[in-house]
Amino acid sequence: MNITQEKINDLNAVVKIKISPEDYTEKVDKSIREQAKKSNLPGFRKGMVPVAHIKKMFGRNILVEEINTLLSETLSKHLADNKVEVLGQPLPIMDDTKEYKWDGTDEFEFDYEIGLAPAVEVKITAKDKFTQYVVKADAETLASRIKNIRRSYGKMTNPEVSAEDDVLYADLAQLSADGSVFEGGITSTGSIRLDQVTDKKILKTLVGLKKDDVVELDVQKAFDNNEVIIAKLLNIPEEEAKEVKSKFQVTVKNVNRLEESDLNQEFFDKLFGEGVVTDEAGFTAKITEEIEGMFKQDADRKLQNDIYTKLTESVKMELPDEFLRKWLKATNEKLTDAELAEGYDDFAKNLKWTLIENKLIKDNSIEIKYEDVFQTAKQRLDAQFRMYSPSPMPEDQLAQYTATFLKEKDNANRIFDEVKAIKVFEYIKSVATIEDKEIAYNKFIEMK
Repeated sequence: MNITQEKINDLNAVVKIKISPEDYTEKVDKSIREQAKKSNLPGFRKGMVPVAHIKKMFGRNILVEEINTLLSETLSKHLADNKVEVLGQPLPIMDDTKEYKWDGTDEFEFDYEIGLAPAVEVKITAKDKFTQYVVKADAETLASRIKNIRRSYGKMTNPEVSAEDDVLYADLAQLSADGSVFEGGITSTGSIRLDQVTDKKILKTLVGLKKDDVVELDVQKAFDNNEVIIAKLLNIPEEEAKEVKSKFQVTVKNVNRLEESDLNQEFFDKLFGEGVVTDEAGFTAKITEEIEGMFKQDADRKLQNDIYTKLTESVKMELPDEFLRKWLKATNEKLTDAELAEGYDDFAKNLKWTLIENKLIKDNSIEIKYEDVFQTAKQRLDAQFRMYSPSPMPEDQLAQYTATFLKEKDNANRIFDEVKAIKVFEYIKSVATIEDKEIAYNKFIEMK
C-alpha cells in the first residue's frame, strides 16, 4: 500500500491511496470464511455453506466493504501519524476514467481532497479590554416585578367595569366582511388578557366594558400577529391562527381582576420564610437582589458575546472556503444553494471561534476533566428537574441520571463543548482587563 499527500496550497491538499491485492486479499478471504460459518442458506446446513459458494454470491460486496474499511483506517492513520489538522472530513475525488473489475485482482487508487486548518496566532494580554456590565434594576422594571409577584399571591375579584390589567371572559364569533356573524365560522369562549393587547387603540375599546357588552376585535392587530396567543384564545391550531384575517365579535360574560396582595407579614413569610423579611423596605431589597441576580446572567452572556465578536474579527485567518462549502453540501443532502449562501458566514465565524478556542487550550495547557463535564451536566439536569418539582432530587439518584445522560454521545459532546467554552472564557477574563460598569436594566436591553 502506498499513501502520499500533495499540498495544493496552505489550505488544501490531496491524499492519494494506492492499494494492491496483497493489501486486501487476506482480509477479504477471512471475511468470506467467517460469512460461510454464519450463513443459513437454502440447501445447506447452517454454518456448512461452502466458501466458494459464499465467494460467488457475496464476494464482490465483501470486497467493497473491506476496501472501504481499509481506506477509512488508512486515511485516519495517515492524518493522525502526520498530525494533519483538517477541517470537515476528507472528500473522495470522483474519477470516471478509472474502471475496476472488483474480482480480487485490481490495483486500486483513490484520491481525497482535504481542507487544512490554518495556522492561528492568538495572544490575550491586559491590553485587551472588555466591559462587564453590572446591571441594576431600574424603577420601572422593579415596579413591574413587584406588581407581578403581588398579583400572584393576590385574590380574584369581578369588578363591574374593565381596566387595563383585567381579563375579559367572553364569547368570540368570527365575522363576515359585512360585519355579520359568519355562519359556520370560528367560535370560542376564552379569556382576553388586556395586558397582552399591544395595540393601544384597540386596548382603549376593551377598557370600560361591562358584562353583556359587545365589541368587534381584530385579533391579529390586537396581539401583534402572535399566533400562540391567538390560537389559545380561539382554540385553534397555531398554523391556522396565522391565517385568520377576519374580525371577531366579542360578547363579555365577565370581568376578572387579580387584586394585588397586601404588603403584610403573612405575605412576606409566604415568599421568603418566617421572619426573613419584616417590612416593605426589606421586601423591595429582596426582590431587587433577585432580579439583579437574573440580570447578571444576561450581563455574563453579553461579555462572552463581546469577547467572541472581538476575537473572531481581530484574529486573522484564512479558511478553505471552497472546500468547506463543498463538504457542507456533501454531508447535508437537503441543503440548498440558497441556504448555504445565507448560512455560510455564520458557520465560518463559529469555525474560526473553535480554532481560536483550540489554540488557547493548547498554548495555555487548559485542562477539561471528566469531573468538570459530569458536574456541569449534573447542574443542568438538576435545574431541569426543579422546573417540575420544587424539592431537590436525592444526590445519588441525580448522579445516576447524570451518568446515564452522558452515555449518549450527543449529550456528552454538547456538555463537553459547554465546559470547553466556559474554561476558555474564564482564561480570557483572567488575563484581559475587565472593567465593571453599572447600567440600568432598561438601558442595558437597548444594547442587546
